[in-house]
Amino acid sequence: MNRKRLNLIVGILLMLIFVVMLFCFQVRQTEVAIVTTFGKVTRTVTEPGFNLKWPWPIQSVHFLDRRIQSFESPMTEISTTDGRYLLFSVYAGWSIANPRRFFENFGGSVREATRRLEEMIDSRKNATVGRHPFSHFVSTDEKELKFAEVEQELLEQVNQDAGKIYGIEVKFLGIKRIALPGGAGGVTESVFSRMRKERQKLMQKLQAEGESRASEIRSAADRDREKLLAEADAKAKNLMGEAYQQAAQVLETFQKNPDLAILILKLEALEKALNERTTLILDERTPPFDLLKNVSTNRNY
Repeated sequence: MNRKRLNLIVGILLMLIFVVMLFCFQVRQTEVAIVTTFGKVTRTVTEPGFNLKWPWPIQSVHFLDRRIQSFESPMTEISTTDGRYLLFSVYAGWSIANPRRFFENFGGSVREATRRLEEMIDSRKNATVGRHPFSHFVSTDEKELKFAEVEQELLEQVNQDAGKIYGIEVKFLGIKRIALPGGAGGVTESVFSRMRKERQKLMQKLQAEGESRASEIRSAADRDREKLLAEADAKAKNLMGEAYQQAAQVLETFQKNPDLAILILKLEALEKALNERTTLILDERTPPFDLLKNVSTNRNY
């Protein structure tokens, strides 16, 4: 009897779970949900959490990935405004901006959306590059290069159409690679030859400036060294002269009373030797400790 009751409870729970699954759906943080009623879009759910719906075939739920999708376009040949050719490749990242419009165009297929967006970028890329001269992409002068301007111009043009038509927002778009076609009338070799010559001139100029600057630094260092040595030598001579003068004065004083001078020197030596509590074992006749012969042995030094 208990087994039958347990089976009944489990069956009821499974039935409740099945009913909940029919009338509820969950939207994750990385998703957006499109709810269709008899095949027509009736609701868009962008916030994560549980939501209610009518069971199939009345309503169906389609989940779209709202994360950024990225891709790189293949190398294509493009003509600049001055009639020169470039091999051009870009990279881009996009996400869904209008879920309803995106679903109506692609039915939730990220692969198809990427293919259509790549075609649009390729078309706008040809038009954008065609409005710029060759020097905006390949030049020995960095001031002539306009990569950032071209990327921003292309991004604005693509977003203007991608949002209206496909419900897509391009988050970033940049130039991946630029190359020169090998058979473009010797353009490749002439351009790189000119760039090598310009770089060689720049290298020689920088090298000459560096050598000149190094020579100036070495000369300044030599001058400072000679100055410091002269100042140090003069100061040493002054100190030696003062020391000789003081020594002469002391010697003159000591010559007047040699016994007093010897006593003062002994006292100074004794003071330095006994500046802390000290125990000495030595001959009492050893200078300057011979002064302690008449001192009471009860005192400690």
